Amino acid sequence: MLKIATCAAAFLALPSLATAEISLSFYGGIQESPHSGVTVRGNDAIGRDDFTAGWEGNSFEAPPYYGVRATYWQRPELGYGIDFTHAKVYADDETLGANDYDVLEFTDGINILTVNVYRRWQDAWGPVTPYVGGGIGIAVPHVEVEKNGSSTYGYQVTGPAVRGLAGATYPVAENWDLFGEYMFTYSQNEADLDDGGTLSTDIITNAVNVGVSFNF
Repeated sequence: MLKIATCAAAFLALPSLATAEISLSFYGGIQESPHSGVTVRGNDAIGRDDFTAGWEGNSFEAPPYYGVRATYWQRPELGYGIDFTHAKVYADDETLGANDYDVLEFTDGINILTVNVYRRWQDAWGPVTPYVGGGIGIAVPHVEVEKNGSSTYGYQVTGPAVRGLAGATYPVAENWDLFGEYMFTYSQNEADLDDGGTLSTDIITNAVNVGVSFNF
């Protein structure tokens, strides 16, 4: 009886497996970040301070802004996946000068990794397929801080992150789609300073992405 039930369950699962689809997506674009508060509790060189930082994205400067995504479409309209975004923020000259920093940035990425859920509407607009998605994960930035001879450079897991996005795809060849989208991320970051203390800030990124997906 158990064998029969197992075979029946496997048989019932076949249609969903047959219709499942995997998409691998690669994208770039323009990303910027609004000002945010920074709290520093450092050593004697860094000091203790609270200030507002103006951030610049500089999306096309090396290393450029980019992202990769893997999506498993369990059903034609519902998918699950992982999204990694290599975003960047540089403190602007006004922020650096007003607070005596030589460097204050996350520029080998304020890297955001999230697990997402996606909803799409196939055949809603002819060949154009709109979609939305969102998820939760972590921020893994490359922390770069220099002030008064004290410096911190390195990757750290700094806190939780969330992501939201909305866009549309358009087929351009068999198994290939182009897509454009708006993406929002929010991360809470508490970085350890190498000479002692912490630097904390919440970072929002707003991005317009263009990319390509391979479906199989």
